[in-house]
Amino acid sequence: MCGICGEVRFDGASPSVAAVSIMADVLAPRGPDSAGVIVRGNVGLGHRRLRILDLSDKSQQPMVDPDLGLSLVFNGCIYNFRELRGELEAKGYRFFSDGDTEVILKAWHAWGPDCVSRFHGMFAFAIHERDTGRVAMARDRFGIKPLYLAEVSGGLRFASSLPALVKTGGVDTAIDVTALHHYMTFHAVVPPPRTIYKGVRKLPPATVRVYQADGSFEDKRYWDPAYTRRAEDARMSREDWQQQLLDALRLAVKRRMIADVPVGVLLSGGVDSSLIVGLLAEAGQTGLMSFSVGFEEANGEKGDEFVYSDLIAKHFGTDHHKIFVPSADLMGALPGTIAAMSEPMVSYDNVGFYLLSKEVSKHIKVVQSGQGADEVFGGYHWYPPLVGSTDVVADYGRAFRDRSHETLQTQLQDRWIADRDVSGDLLREHLLRSGADSPVDQALRLDSNVMLVDDPVKRVDNMTMAWGLEARVPFLDHELVELAARIPPEEKLRDGGKGILKDVARKVIPSEVIDRKKGYFPVPQLKYIAGPYLDMLRDALSSKAARERGLFRQDYIDRLVADPASHITPLQGSELWQIGLLEMWLQAQEN
Repeated sequence: MCGICGEVRFDGASPSVAAVSIMADVLAPRGPDSAGVIVRGNVGLGHRRLRILDLSDKSQQPMVDPDLGLSLVFNGCIYNFRELRGELEAKGYRFFSDGDTEVILKAWHAWGPDCVSRFHGMFAFAIHERDTGRVAMARDRFGIKPLYLAEVSGGLRFASSLPALVKTGGVDTAIDVTALHHYMTFHAVVPPPRTIYKGVRKLPPATVRVYQADGSFEDKRYWDPAYTRRAEDARMSREDWQQQLLDALRLAVKRRMIADVPVGVLLSGGVDSSLIVGLLAEAGQTGLMSFSVGFEEANGEKGDEFVYSDLIAKHFGTDHHKIFVPSADLMGALPGTIAAMSEPMVSYDNVGFYLLSKEVSKHIKVVQSGQGADEVFGGYHWYPPLVGSTDVVADYGRAFRDRSHETLQTQLQDRWIADRDVSGDLLREHLLRSGADSPVDQALRLDSNVMLVDDPVKRVDNMTMAWGLEARVPFLDHELVELAARIPPEEKLRDGGKGILKDVARKVIPSEVIDRKKGYFPVPQLKYIAGPYLDMLRDALSSKAARERGLFRQDYIDRLVADPASHITPLQGSELWQIGLLEMWLQAQEN
């Protein structure tokens, strides 16, 4: 886990060491253990390292293999690197280090762009070929590791965070109208390749991009699971599916135990993270550290789920740490939380993960976390109404969208309104493409491959890496997801959602954490905005910068400020927090 950055020149000029160094400095929290910058031909590469595998200097980055003529910066972890190393050694490759970074170099040389299909893990990397001047970039199947891109005069810059690119200057920071539409429609999700800025893009997940020396490039999508049933699936009983799923979960958790440092768990007390604890205990993990966070209640809504996390911690004998955040501390953490965001993200639990990660990083460097289970196994409330839908685009939109295009036209200033319902277009494109058997399959595919990437996945990466903490997500093991995509939707939607996952969980963890109302990571002060939180948002939206930007109609702002609690989105988000957070994030980038 690290931060990567670089500059690629297509005009014959030398890369800017100063620009690469600036980006690397911004990325320092992602990799506090060491740093490096090199220039090779038309490319400058920068790296910040968090030592997880091969703690020696042999795995320092940027990594150069002069015999192969390759240079690499890499962020993430390849869980099957030892097996791949064995294959490569059998081909005659010799290794000078003991980690996963060098395996990527050799794998690229041996198999070219197809090497990524062999990787089990999370990754973003850039490889420079000395002899061709080509630069290849790749991102893992779920975009767990970020990779942002910005065109500059005569070249291209890339980095693990958007603010790192902006800090170098020369980046177009005008608001992208289509991205703003997505932000306001999908509770801050801006699907790739867009970001809120016109001049910054992100490499889509499951994509390899190869730049030629002249700047032209081609993309290859290397993974796109089918949400369909195979002929042999008709013979599978419920018990068969359960056994296959349990075996896949065991393997996914086991894969993510690989490290040269201890691995802990972020334990919310829900089914997903509790199941990870149970599977780690089953796999023989001893001295397991678990961590939970809670907040003060607000408007009668409880701010923690300690009763369930305590139960799991006691049952499995973990070394458990509870972090309780008083309201005063929550307010103080918001500026740091916003600064840690690569893009504006409105989910309330950003600050929870930020504060939890701060505490966890005092003890360990690696944790497993439960993100992705709801999208993969049908845990959300908008899936059951889609059964038998004859208009999946409209039905999904009614349940998932924060507001319609028509409503948005009454909230944005005229110059920021897209000329058509671009968010509806995006839903139509993704939901209606081939490869999904039913409306529920179509929605699960969209959520797992698009919405998940730029909400919970990005959130956890940003907030953990703000404190040099690596988060691994076993529910996004790609073989596990391929299996889940084949499981009939009715098996997932049973029992209030995630039915088959709950069946499996009952074989591993106490039923008390399963047979209860679904919980979320609650931060009620940011949902029921009042007092100093209201003052903070009012100040941000009435500031000189906000007035000059003029994103929102003043009458809309006035309505929200006058009565925040009456303006809650269909997915229980605060509209005031949504627009105020965007403005605070934009102002943070400008300062």
